[in-house]
Amino acid sequence: MALLAVEDLTFSYPGASQPTLRDVSLRVGAGEYLCLCGPSGCGKTTLLRHFKGVLAPHGERTGRVLFDGASLDALPLDRQSARIGFVMQDPDAQIVTDTVWHELAFGLESLGCPSDTMRLRVAEMASYFGMQEWFRRSVHTLSGGQKQLLNLASIMVMQPDVLVLDEPTAQLDPIAARNFLATVHRVNRELGCTVVIAEHRLEEVYACADTVAVMEAGRITVQGDPRSVAAALYAAGDAMTLALPAPVRIFQGVEGAGEGRLAPAPPALPAGACPLTVREGRAWLARRIEAMPPAQTGLAAPPLAECPRDDAALQASDLWFRYGRDLPDVLRGVDLRIPRGELCALVGGNGTGKSTLLRCLCGAARAYRGSVRVLGRKLGDRRERDLFRECMALLPQDPQNIFVKESVRADLLEMLADGPLPPEAREEAIGEVARKCAVEGVLDRHPYDLSAGELQRAALAKVLLTRPRILLLDEPTKGLDSFCKRALAEVLRGLCDEGAAILMASHDVEFCARYAQRVSMLFDGSIAATDSPRRFFGGNGFYTTAANRMSRGLLEGAITDEDVIGLCRS
Repeated sequence: MALLAVEDLTFSYPGASQPTLRDVSLRVGAGEYLCLCGPSGCGKTTLLRHFKGVLAPHGERTGRVLFDGASLDALPLDRQSARIGFVMQDPDAQIVTDTVWHELAFGLESLGCPSDTMRLRVAEMASYFGMQEWFRRSVHTLSGGQKQLLNLASIMVMQPDVLVLDEPTAQLDPIAARNFLATVHRVNRELGCTVVIAEHRLEEVYACADTVAVMEAGRITVQGDPRSVAAALYAAGDAMTLALPAPVRIFQGVEGAGEGRLAPAPPALPAGACPLTVREGRAWLARRIEAMPPAQTGLAAPPLAECPRDDAALQASDLWFRYGRDLPDVLRGVDLRIPRGELCALVGGNGTGKSTLLRCLCGAARAYRGSVRVLGRKLGDRRERDLFRECMALLPQDPQNIFVKESVRADLLEMLADGPLPPEAREEAIGEVARKCAVEGVLDRHPYDLSAGELQRAALAKVLLTRPRILLLDEPTKGLDSFCKRALAEVLRGLCDEGAAILMASHDVEFCARYAQRVSMLFDGSIAATDSPRRFFGGNGFYTTAANRMSRGLLEGAITDEDVIGLCRS
């Protein structure tokens, strides 16, 4: 009998013209690891929230959700809290106390756990997750990765049967995300806890799963073990293949015989299979390139051209910033130049100051030392109204912060209210930017009812209506699927072709490697390095792409799937 089951579940939000979930059926056995994937807005979050009574969305529902053979609705809330854990996308969203140790104990206190048992469980879980050194720290001093690990530990201390995770790594840097997902895998394998996880980052999740379920337009379209799902998606020519792990995409790109044709299995793997992990991919790739001429086993990586001062659209010189007189410096002498017509990426771990730097560059935060020049003029010499109208725009990390109206359309109209466009031209401008950002279908919905990906695209549409010549983006790919990322890249490329300068703070190394012209790393409050993506990611051991980790030492300079495929097929 399945521990968790969904039977013919159909769900519609109030006022929605179409159901968000359509006849969904799903069974998850005890101890199983299930990965739920699919494009943004396909219904993943809505489905996961039905697994937890207090988080279940309001609307019209038919069908059943069963836990341990009985209706979930009949399970008392205290037993739901103890037996079903839920980790959200935003690390700050579910932290409720001010210190680490109290956060670990909070759930047990709420369930009335005896103090002796509670102390033992808290000590055991803090040791298991390696939290001893920050056990008594304030939660406000933790990095994003530590906060998400704390969320996981505060749930596991209640010894749940099921752990549900909704894109838990969306706001984590690559190394923190990898460590977090490895911990989730340990929880599943060592503690026997059933895991149901929805993720866009499939590199570290896909191969760990016992079962993969693919959703599209509210339905589960494919379900099975990871290799059979990959084979089914390729056989059908499904666009979801774009989201599969790099070893799968590279293998099919090299060995496949065209659209809808499956490649044969490499040696040492099951028949009809392909490599799922970097380790399996390296073994296959090493055999594949044995017969390749040496001249075809690398890509040139010329030095990055220096950006002259007079060509910089945005320039920071010796920026220093701290959030309080007695607090440590967040920025320590930052020097950075962003050329006109380029997409520049700013990378670095959680808490290194990337968002702070973006705020200082647009004047939202004021550095106590140093200067910023915008299009050749000092930032302080520009009036705020002129700065943010056809000059500079900032898309913040939490896009909800820029929505204040009852519908997306009303928010977009607000951006044009004081402009010179007549009413009919405003509607035309909104239609154009909505098509560009793929939000035509959500214009009349409330912003807070959108999925994370839809909200991110709607926020970008609102920002673009200011027609910025300098665009600052804080984690713009957060919550976006592979298809939306491609569309975003096209939008950004078009802006650069028109002469705009774009600085993007991001944890998405795959996106940065594929689309950025230059990459800068922020570490210890200053820019540690700036280089071309090929030289930057090609020289890193951990802060790099899956394609580079798979081909390191075999195909020099390859940092994207296309690089590896091109070298192998040339």
